[in-house]
Amino acid sequence: MSNEELLQIEPVEITFTFELKKQISCSLQLSNKSDDYVAFKVKTTNPKKYCVRPNTGIVMPRSTCEVIVTMQAQKEAPPDMQCKDKFLLQSVIVSPRTTAKDITPEMFNKESGNHVEEVKLRVAYVLPKPPSPVREGSEEGSSPRASISENGAEFHNASRTYAEPQDNSSETKALILKLSEEKKSAIQQNNKLQQELELLRRESSRHRGGIPFMYVIIVGLVGLLLGYLLKKT
Repeated sequence: MSNEELLQIEPVEITFTFELKKQISCSLQLSNKSDDYVAFKVKTTNPKKYCVRPNTGIVMPRSTCEVIVTMQAQKEAPPDMQCKDKFLLQSVIVSPRTTAKDITPEMFNKESGNHVEEVKLRVAYVLPKPPSPVREGSEEGSSPRASISENGAEFHNASRTYAEPQDNSSETKALILKLSEEKKSAIQQNNKLQQELELLRRESSRHRGGIPFMYVIIVGLVGLLLGYLLKKT
């Protein structure tokens, strides 16, 4: 920058760290190295896209003023991240009594014979820095297969997919209900056999006759089998 310029601008290029759907701001430092009071005004080729605060002001001698340029949230990125927008910073010497409220558009009109300096600023987009890779095993509960090494390059899973566990409660309830019914049926059969055996014993005692030995064995075996089934269920 030349020392003859009324205001020195830093940086000379407006750079935004571009992110979709996010409002982004950057700052400009306007330095007045002279002993004069300097008024400034900021213009842009795309006023709907940017907001400048303050867009006009007074920079006192040997002082610095900060200007914040804010880009509205963008829905899509430009091709090749190239931006054609530009800013124009105009500056002019004013009297010491001039305040920001006294600034008018006529002050920056060259046709009125005013000495107006103009500096064009380009807009540049840069991508945000990628997050630092997480080393394998540093994350709690991470799987040893969370990363794959191929030819010395380490690739980490960008995301994890969690699947809902299968709901087997209905099948379990059906199985329990089935076993309960079988157990209930076995108990009923056992009680019925016990009653029939007791009835046969009473009939045998009344008629003083004997129950066929084979029939008793069959009834006993059936009783043992039912008892086994009850213990199993």
